[in-house]
This record gives sequence, C-alpha cells and structure tokens, in this order.
Amino acid sequence: MGATTPISSFGAGARDSLPFILVAGPFGLLFGVLGTEAGLNVAEVLGFSLAVFAGAAQFTALQLLQENTPTVIVLISALAVNLRVAMYSAALTPYLGGAPLWQRAIAAYFIVDQSAALSTVKFETEPQMPLAHRVAYFFGTSALIAPLWYAMSWLGAVAGSRLPLDSGLDFALPIAFLAMIGPALRTPAHRVAALVAAGTALAAAGLPFNLGLIVAGLAGMMAGAQAELWFERRKAAAG
Repeated sequence: MGATTPISSFGAGARDSLPFILVAGPFGLLFGVLGTEAGLNVAEVLGFSLAVFAGAAQFTALQLLQENTPTVIVLISALAVNLRVAMYSAALTPYLGGAPLWQRAIAAYFIVDQSAALSTVKFETEPQMPLAHRVAYFFGTSALIAPLWYAMSWLGAVAGSRLPLDSGLDFALPIAFLAMIGPALRTPAHRVAALVAAGTALAAAGLPFNLGLIVAGLAGMMAGAQAELWFERRKAAAG
C-alpha cells in the first residue's frame, strides 16, 4: 500500500535511500580529497559538488583537469558521462511529468542514479500513487544523500588541503571509477558496452586532449544499444 500523505511518502523515500549513504559518504570524501590534489581549493570543491551533483561526471572532469585538458573537452566528456541521466528523465516523465514546472526543474537537478532507481521501482510497484506523493517520494530519495554529498566533499577538501602534495592518492581515482561502474553492469548489454568502451579507450589512448574518452564513450553506447536490440530479438525469437 502507498503512503497516506505526501509527508509520509517523503519519509519513505528518505528511508529507502539509507543504504546509499554507504556509497555517497566515502565517494564524497574521496572527491574532496582528490579535488585538492588536483589544485582546487575548498570553496571550489564545494562549489563543484553543489553545481554539478553527479559523482561520475565530477570524477571524470577532475581526472581531465589533472591532465590539463582544454575546458571544452572537459565539459563535453562530463556531459557524455552523464547522458544516462536523460534516460532516467525519460523513464520518470510518465510519473512526474504532471508536476508544476518549478518542481520538475528542481527534480531535474536531483536526478541521479539512486533517486532514479528508487523512484522508478516505487512508481512501478505502486501505480496508483497520487502525483503529489510521487513528487514527495522522489525528493525524499535525495533528502539525505545530497546534504551528505556536499558535507563529505567539503570535509574531504579540508582534509586534502592538509595532506602533502605527494601523498600518492592518484591511484584512488581509477579505483573509484571501478567501484562506481561495477554495480551498474547488470545486464549483458551493459557488459558489452563496458567491454567495448574499455577496449576503445585503450586503443584511442594516444589521441590528443584525452579525446579517446569521448570516442570510447560513444563506441560503448552504440555497442550497448545494438547489443540490447540483439538480445531483445533473440528473446522474442525464443518465445
């Protein structure tokens, strides 16, 4: 049964997001530390997290900034990494599309992996949930995660600014990416996309300005889309 009031729906969203604290906290801390390693000050790290609020895109941009990549390439790469958010938005539109424009504008900022996943599952399992309850639930899924991300980014930046410049944390960034990518490889199409993107990134590593990342991302997305179609056709033929 759905919640009886928007407030209780908001609380349900916050409760459902609790397990993600175990991910958002450490990654926010790591971003803050690595941000200072890359030359950002505490205010810039916090501003980065407030303005972008997208872990994968932030880590991507940070990696490229460390390599003195031109700003336009940094922006394009971060946008490419965040293209999945457009798919999340499309999936949520049938459930939240009737909300007032100002609510949808704020919701767009908070569409991240955890809020999209939790909300989609909730709305699919409770199709009779009123619109006001859906909106409240969606915002509830970020009520704990967003402040935690900001606070831990700030804390990591404060801690990182006190570390020696040669503290040897460079290894942490690729490990962070692996930790973020691993749980997302849920279907064969996801795994095909990851393998093609990884192979293309290695082959295109010599391209200037780290353009290999963009090429690899595009190749992975196309391979994943084609694999999805192939698996769907195969499933239909078998049925």
